[in-house]
Amino acid sequence: MSNSLDQLKATGTVVVCDSGDFATIGKYKPQDATTNPSLILAASKKAEYAKLIDAAVEYAKGKGGDINSQVDAALDRLLVEFGKEILKIIPGKVSTEVDARFSFDTKASVEKALHIIDLYKEQGISKDRILIKIASTWEGIKAAEILQRDHGVNCNLTLMFSLVQAIAAAEAGAFLISPFVGRILDWYKAATKKEYAKEDDPGVKSVQSIFNYYKKFGYKTIVMGASFRNTGEITELAGCDYLTISPNLLEELLNSTTPVPKKLDASAASSLDIAKKSYINDESLFRFDFNEEQMAVEKLREGISKFAADAETLKDIIKKKIEA
Repeated sequence: MSNSLDQLKATGTVVVCDSGDFATIGKYKPQDATTNPSLILAASKKAEYAKLIDAAVEYAKGKGGDINSQVDAALDRLLVEFGKEILKIIPGKVSTEVDARFSFDTKASVEKALHIIDLYKEQGISKDRILIKIASTWEGIKAAEILQRDHGVNCNLTLMFSLVQAIAAAEAGAFLISPFVGRILDWYKAATKKEYAKEDDPGVKSVQSIFNYYKKFGYKTIVMGASFRNTGEITELAGCDYLTISPNLLEELLNSTTPVPKKLDASAASSLDIAKKSYINDESLFRFDFNEEQMAVEKLREGISKFAADAETLKDIIKKKIEA
């Protein structure tokens, strides 16, 4: 019998590697790869990636300006350096994150995204191979709408914890969304003091509901389950459009022969009784409905703060190198 990873791929799910580490990305042969400031920070601490930081620092020094503008320039270039190296390994796309500090600023998010696309272009990399990753706030969803519609830049709306966010993202024409499975489970376990079987996992249920909604109403936005805590969450979503999986869980799947039957079926969604909603032109309704979901509100806030903090740690590393 083939291993569980190959079985997962055979259900039609595109496997994406959730890592900034080139060696592990190459090992599991994913179609795409996703990065974020936390993953880049972890990878940057390894000696073999020092040359990428050095290249970003040299680039920033050449741009001139005060120390803060050099640090910002170096961070943007570092994200692109990682993306460039990842794209040498994978056949598809890499996600590169907009600074989490801009999560509530549509204009700044769009400008930063276009700057990142320009940096890739300078490296000879087409925007077709890039997904710009933006938090699924109202402002972030609107930034994605502008980038997709006016600039042909594909977006990955991340830190997604609710159907409310997912509906608005699909209406905005986002290329892809990343609903977070494990972080939802974390919240419910802390709130209820319960353990959840994989079939009852609230994170799994959230992605199932988003997937069925999209397929029921014909949205083209790709659903990419993310942030997994165990392989059970992954196999319960077999058949989802994409799943982005950390190297340790990819290794578990690779070394397992447990059967992985298809669980999500787009054709079956058409017969489901699901009410259609719309948020794209109603910011107040979006904010109200989102605000009603305590878990989603808390996890979005926490996720933005964590990504922003890790970006600041990266900046501190870069600043020391620039000053040295």
